[in-house]
Amino acid sequence: MANFNQTSLAKKSILLMLFLACFSGFSQHKKDKPKFKVIAFYTAKNDQAHISFVHEANKFLPKLAEENHFVYDSTNNWDNLNAKFLANYQVVLFLDTRPETKEQRDAFQKYMENGGGFMGFHFSAFALNNSSYPQNWDWYHNTFLGSGEYGSNTWRPTSAVLRVENQHPVTKNLPKTFSSAPNEWYRWSNDLRKNPDIKILLAIDESSFPLGTGPKAHEIWHEGYYPVVWTNKKYKMLYVNMGHNDIDYEGGTNKTLSYTFENKTESKLILDALLWLGTSKK
Repeated sequence: MANFNQTSLAKKSILLMLFLACFSGFSQHKKDKPKFKVIAFYTAKNDQAHISFVHEANKFLPKLAEENHFVYDSTNNWDNLNAKFLANYQVVLFLDTRPETKEQRDAFQKYMENGGGFMGFHFSAFALNNSSYPQNWDWYHNTFLGSGEYGSNTWRPTSAVLRVENQHPVTKNLPKTFSSAPNEWYRWSNDLRKNPDIKILLAIDESSFPLGTGPKAHEIWHEGYYPVVWTNKKYKMLYVNMGHNDIDYEGGTNKTLSYTFENKTESKLILDALLWLGTSKK
């Protein structure tokens, strides 16, 4: 009888261990399942400042993804901007440029209209007629981003004091004002304050002026209102004007002199933006 009880007890112990092992494996699998997936598109061919930022992003953002349980992938093949490929991702990033073919543009617009998430950096909003990136995509530049054409920029890349304009999940962990990483700041043809679909989240604070060092006079801003982060309320999207590292052009070394993601407050902004885009509903 004693032997029977010992055998029975041993079998029960084995079954219990198998159950716990299976449960533990299930729990670990559940824990490791990513919250969402991000795909970043980039070109990284023109302007060393933009190339530097792309390389920096593709080193920093995978680490951020691993620490926060989401997936970060990147590609320089813009033909991947199609419905089948995008179906694998909840968030699309444009790190430096924009899609150029009708097929790519149509796929992106449909992705956004169906509730996809998007964040564009700096040059991804650039449009200027008689340039390599003309304003030939009205939905993207006027309806979606709302900014219209590029107007002008500051020079050299300098830090600015940024001010929170509206409360939003993206700005919830930011101080009212903070100093940014050095950046080339853009002015746009459209006044975003007049667009009811646009919610401005960050703008340049007046304490930043004069902003830029020249050498040309128009490259130094002394006054004005300049949005730098905003969302279009009809879409799950965010545009961020940051994304231009300072480069040693004058010295001829093309060495990177500043890095965008070294600024902890900006990095927190980007993380909260990705979490909002990846987990929220449209």
